[in-house]
Amino acid sequence: MISNGDAVIEVRRLEKTFTVMQKTGRLRRTRQQVQAVAGVDFTVEAGEMVGYIGPNGAGKSTTIKMLTGILVPSGGTIRVVGLEPSRRRVELARRIGVVFGQRTQLWWDLPLRDSFELLRHVYRVAPDRHAQNLAAFIELLDMGPFLDTPVRQLSLGQRMRGDLTAALLHDPEIVYLDEPTIGLDVVSKAQVREFLANVNRERGTTVLLTTHDLADIERLCRRVMIIDHGRVIYDGELETIKQRFGTERTLVVDLEEPGPPIEVEGAEVVKVEGPRQWLRFKRTDVTAADLVARVAAHAHLVDLSVEEPDIEGVVRRIYVEGLDP
Repeated sequence: MISNGDAVIEVRRLEKTFTVMQKTGRLRRTRQQVQAVAGVDFTVEAGEMVGYIGPNGAGKSTTIKMLTGILVPSGGTIRVVGLEPSRRRVELARRIGVVFGQRTQLWWDLPLRDSFELLRHVYRVAPDRHAQNLAAFIELLDMGPFLDTPVRQLSLGQRMRGDLTAALLHDPEIVYLDEPTIGLDVVSKAQVREFLANVNRERGTTVLLTTHDLADIERLCRRVMIIDHGRVIYDGELETIKQRFGTERTLVVDLEEPGPPIEVEGAEVVKVEGPRQWLRFKRTDVTAADLVARVAAHAHLVDLSVEEPDIEGVVRRIYVEGLDP
């Protein structure tokens, strides 16, 4: 077992190129090389929880698949807990956990409890340790009411809790999470985030998290790596990115009836649809609470929400403004 502070993931000049067939005429197709990952370098230490983020097609999932050994790199080197993933895939599988938000490792027709028991045999976990882990995860994720429900009948949030448990029952040193909260409601997202924070804090499990939801990153990760077009364009403190590129937020208000764009200090209306208006503001200029008070002084509010900047917007601003001080 590697101790906290030691490197558990080491990636150097990592590349992955795919060959795709493209139509160039009515009947003709030609082969083209598409570089999904283009010279990525990073190190993750034991016990870290790191956000690995970027827009669709940036290379996030491809990187995760190479880290697990599912894909073989076209160039560069990877070491995960000292092993080369593509060559030591079976051995590595017992030391890592993986959750892909759109896929499941549970048995579709079996009750959730039976899937967990089968995984005990797959990973060769001692019965006592398996029972101890399962009891802890059942409590943390409130799975008791649906343990005997077939996986196919579970809601998305329930299935995700099952998948998280399945990925962690064998005490992995590292867990890769690819969009673990995609499609979940607010309550389920909060449960998943709290669970992950607990596992990282109490068990020292290293977590590499890919997501489009900045709220996941903000609540879980101090360090973030941003990848775009196959290259890491930022690796550092999340707070630095938030202060510089994530200052713009949007207040969405529903009024009692349609009206002209609301004019208040510190915000600008960027969109109007009937009684709903979108007001863009910078967190450095005004707080959401103050802005709501100003809007309420001008119009009768029925409902409101605050939208945080998305990953694509952050990446766009980085490209426009650059990373130089």
